[in-house]
Amino acid sequence: MMKMRTRRALALAGSAVALSIALSGCSAITSVFSGDAPRDEETGEVTEESNISIFQLKLGDCLPADAMSGAEQTDADVVPCDEPHGYEVYHEFELADGEFPGSDAIQTEVEAQCLPAFGEFVGLSYDESTLDITWYEPTESSWTEGNDRLVQCLILDPAGDVEGSLKGAAR
Repeated sequence: MMKMRTRRALALAGSAVALSIALSGCSAITSVFSGDAPRDEETGEVTEESNISIFQLKLGDCLPADAMSGAEQTDADVVPCDEPHGYEVYHEFELADGEFPGSDAIQTEVEAQCLPAFGEFVGLSYDESTLDITWYEPTESSWTEGNDRLVQCLILDPAGDVEGSLKGAAR
């Protein structure tokens, strides 16, 4: 049973920002918010603890254990994966265009996409594993105003922080 879910949020700091995002889509989102974390030029891995826009979060990024509040988030703390962390982005996918599907439909899609990817990533099926997942999903606001369709699947160890990636952990 998936225990947690966090919504992505688009912080609109005034009508000019809202208008620019509505007119120019995702490219405006990344330029409006804080920059990306320092990353290794070859691997793209985070090299130092940083606070970034939720829209800068990338596949393979690691987040500290207190990063997920269960509420809408506009930013995220990231840390190098070789440091103690609670979460790792292991898979991401885009939802189909159209009307905002709502949380139940998003959860159904998460189960269809994140669970098979979990097995490939960990080396055991979700049902066999002691590890758990959560995810970031679009809000209705970020869907309509920012064209946000991205769902990011995160893996965690309910027993506590880990160091290094959980890729191939087989537990």
